[in-house]
Amino acid sequence: MYNNLQQEKSLNTVDQSLNIMYEQDKALAWYYMEGNPRPCFTPELLDNILAWYDEIRVSQGIEYIVAASKFDGAFNLGGDLSLFTQLIQAQDKAGLLKYATACIDVLYHTYTSLEHKVTTISLVQGDALGGGFEGAMSSDVLIAECSAKMGMPEILFNLFPGMGAFSLLSRKVGEVKAKQMILSGKLYSAEEMYHLGIVDVLVEDGQGVQAVYDYIKKENRVSNGIRSFRQATHCCNPVTYDELKKITTIWVDAALKLTPKDLRMMERLVKRQSAKANY
Repeated sequence: MYNNLQQEKSLNTVDQSLNIMYEQDKALAWYYMEGNPRPCFTPELLDNILAWYDEIRVSQGIEYIVAASKFDGAFNLGGDLSLFTQLIQAQDKAGLLKYATACIDVLYHTYTSLEHKVTTISLVQGDALGGGFEGAMSSDVLIAECSAKMGMPEILFNLFPGMGAFSLLSRKVGEVKAKQMILSGKLYSAEEMYHLGIVDVLVEDGQGVQAVYDYIKKENRVSNGIRSFRQATHCCNPVTYDELKKITTIWVDAALKLTPKDLRMMERLVKRQSAKANY
């Protein structure tokens, strides 16, 4: 899988949360989320992505960036629920807001293609839940393998996905369907998401990496038209940073109201995440 990758660079080797590899001949950079200690968005992972995005924004020669996972069976399982539990129990509003802001910073930069400098691609080869699904959706192109599952389970512990889910979903599938998807807590197959228009490219398991190369080859033929049109679509009904920030503030206030019963449910989900990480 990595034989033709020409350069490898790891950020923050202490927690090993992010692994970056380049294919200069394709103007392509991959970033692999390591899933340490769980395949979720830890503060370290968010900080590393944002720092790397800053590098890409000022560098030359990268036209595509691909988000993927080093962890078998999971793209990203969403928010750092263990951290949430600690912050909620401490009623640490500032801590929750800092974490949530980092989440929407990553999402917004991905959604805007790093100020329209690159094409962002998510390669989903396992479960993408909650914030992991939000992150995948924020890319210009979402490529998924058939066994992947996606959804937003936050309602199961009396919360809602507050880092872009409704903003992105409502623009893709309409408000009614977006509400239904969020409030049901249902997990959807990659095929279902493809038919909803959320997954752009659906391939058999094991074919995701080749699908990335195939997509890049296709876009390169008419890249000026595709990228210009993509930028134009963002003018019609844009997701603004202010919108994301307001919703995130509501999410923080809602999180601080969770009951001990809700937190116990969250802790059970943390155990499931940890079990997946140790599989």
